[in-house]
Amino acid sequence: MHAKSVVDFDRFSLNLGPREWAGELDAAGLRFALVVSRFNSAWTAALASAAVERLRARGASLADIEIFHVPGAYEIPWVADRLAASRPFDAILALGCVIQGETPHAALINSTVAAALSDIARRRCVPVIDAVVPALNEAQAEARCAPGPDNRGLYAADAAVEMARLAKRLRETIP
Repeated sequence: MHAKSVVDFDRFSLNLGPREWAGELDAAGLRFALVVSRFNSAWTAALASAAVERLRARGASLADIEIFHVPGAYEIPWVADRLAASRPFDAILALGCVIQGETPHAALINSTVAAALSDIARRRCVPVIDAVVPALNEAQAEARCAPGPDNRGLYAADAAVEMARLAKRLRETIP
């Protein structure tokens, strides 16, 4: 006999029988921090705008969304770590855009920031969503950051809401 196939993508359920855990896309009552790089500000502002718009559409109030500006992507983890350590937020969104130049500096920034954000989420037990967009050129940055359905700020907001809800459920259920 074959296992039941995936039938309910909207509810994130596989319907395979065991108890399943998932977050919901209801941001009401949750608090969010956006840590936004000013470097490549045309793109990072578009990421932040899309993220705030999506959080509001998911039910977050403006009073529950705070934006912290930093000079560049490399500075994002320091602020994210301070925020996660003090726990005033249910999720932290890291928003930046690093465009490859003539040297390998962008790759170093991207890998360092990604590793640091992942480490912060694990150590501090707070969802930290990495939406620092790595791009080889302006066209790639535009494709991922410009207003529209492919803007990574939208994904970051949804991931933050879902992970914040899942984290709350886990804290309430699993001591």
